[in-house]
Amino acid sequence: MPDLTIRPLRPDERAAWDPLWQGYLAFYGASLDPAASDTTWARLHDPAEPMHALVAERDGAVIGLVHYVFHRSTWTVGPYCYLQDLFTAQAARGRGAGRALIEAVYAAARAAGASRVYWLTQESNATARALYDTLADRPGFIQYRTIL
Repeated sequence: MPDLTIRPLRPDERAAWDPLWQGYLAFYGASLDPAASDTTWARLHDPAEPMHALVAERDGAVIGLVHYVFHRSTWTVGPYCYLQDLFTAQAARGRGAGRALIEAVYAAARAAGASRVYWLTQESNATARALYDTLADRPGFIQYRTIL
């Protein structure tokens, strides 16, 4: 995809990030206190934080984002990488940005010595799952959670 660039999100790109972030939240029917988004933005640019962001850019426009987090595991010496958020603008879907963003996270995880990249999606997210099924295994685990 010669017209697609995957690169780190820059601190001066809040205006490009916000619509994608809000689109992602809307897709999942979520709303956040603005302080949570502000904190996320700050963490993404703090070198002391294990959170990272990449964007997909086409023709000078940011059309997709991915956020990922490195964390320790009791099962490995190196970290795991949790791909927490992935979103591509509606008009840009189906043109390879999602795949390229995931593959860029794989590369970042390898470079960091991670032994695994994993993520969650809703069962009903059939379009995304069709892509994910080509890029990763589905190990059959079920998520349990309690909102506190």
